[in-house]
Amino acid sequence: MSMERFFIQDDIILHGDTVSLVPLSASHADALVEAATDGKLWELWYTSVPNAESVEGYIASALDEKAKNKALPFAVIEKESGRVIGSTRLANADAANKRVELGYTWYASRYHRSSVNTECKRLLLAYAFESLGVIAVEFRTHWLNQASRAAIARLGAKQDGVLRNHKIVNGVYRDTVVFSIIESEWPAIKLNLDYKLARYRG
Repeated sequence: MSMERFFIQDDIILHGDTVSLVPLSASHADALVEAATDGKLWELWYTSVPNAESVEGYIASALDEKAKNKALPFAVIEKESGRVIGSTRLANADAANKRVELGYTWYASRYHRSSVNTECKRLLLAYAFESLGVIAVEFRTHWLNQASRAAIARLGAKQDGVLRNHKIVNGVYRDTVVFSIIESEWPAIKLNLDYKLARYRG
């Protein structure tokens, strides 16, 4: 796996039963803001969700990382309606050590506690482990983001530790909780995610 080409292709689309992950583009700006309006998600101070004023910069930053082959950002599309309902990405790609972070994830509030997050994570983890051949997928979230921490743990990820005073966000120090799934754990976690999704389809 070369440093220049961590990701297999930049225009990959990942299809699930109810959602598709399509490459994020500037054309998604208005739809992302509309999705974030469901719950006024930008008001969550401990996470980064775009509003009308910040969405262009949000997308530009993601695409800059993509151009450097460090990230693969997606818009999350509900297949039935064709509507953009959120965003997620693979980021902080480390080709030398075969690691990638799965993060920058958010969805319109009405899709919380649905199958959407499980399905998106299943698609991205399969791509990372089975196509990219990574040995670890990392997750990072704010210590105070209890919902995110719980959702990551439900995937089967293990907590590696807490980076104290890791970042300054909105003028305050952020403690970052780090989780990971490693290569040997993926087969069991994959089975568990498939089981969860089958129960959603019920």
